[in-house]
Amino acid sequence: MPGYPSTVNPLVPPGVYAPQEDTELLAGALFDEPLPPGAEVLDVGTGTGALALEAARQGFRVTAVDVSRRAVWAARLNAVRARLPVRIRHGNLFDPVRGESFDLILANPPYVPAPDGARRPRGAARAWDAGDDGRLVVDRICREAPELLRPGGVLLLVQSALSGPDLTVGQLRSSGLKAAVTCRRRIAFGPVLRGRERWLRERGLLPPAEDKEELVVVRAELPV
Repeated sequence: MPGYPSTVNPLVPPGVYAPQEDTELLAGALFDEPLPPGAEVLDVGTGTGALALEAARQGFRVTAVDVSRRAVWAARLNAVRARLPVRIRHGNLFDPVRGESFDLILANPPYVPAPDGARRPRGAARAWDAGDDGRLVVDRICREAPELLRPGGVLLLVQSALSGPDLTVGQLRSSGLKAAVTCRRRIAFGPVLRGRERWLRERGLLPPAEDKEELVVVRAELPV
């Protein structure tokens, strides 16, 4: 991950989302975020726990959540291997931490538009499929994250430009947060996008000549 080496490469069992460019982009934003020692960090959709472990390496108190039992098992195993204290919970997004508050929330949700978006994704696809507009989980984060932030707390969310980052910024601002896109990166299409490239172009989500996907980090801060 950029800016600092990971001391342990996470184990990635079958069915668990492997750290990729979006993980790296969000890790860079985490590294640049000025937080006091011992700050409380929440990593939702933790997958292998890669981001949670990076936060723990920086001395923060970290809670990680994932809806996948396999991911929870992987994150716990990776935390043990790295000898880092991370509280890891199984549950749907913010459900396991209701009533708590955090200085920083990290979110790498599913954000890829899906042709069968009316169906709830199952299995490994829960890590990337996010409804017909890619906002199935992003919209929920925009609604629910502000109530878990402490004054001055920050949400860092990574998503694709295909799933409307301007909408994300607008929703977070409507909740009283100061929000903006702070990081961008263009990457080659991965296997999921290559498999639905034609559908994305037919829907007008992907311009005819575009051959890369843009990832962005949205930063939103709750005023003091």
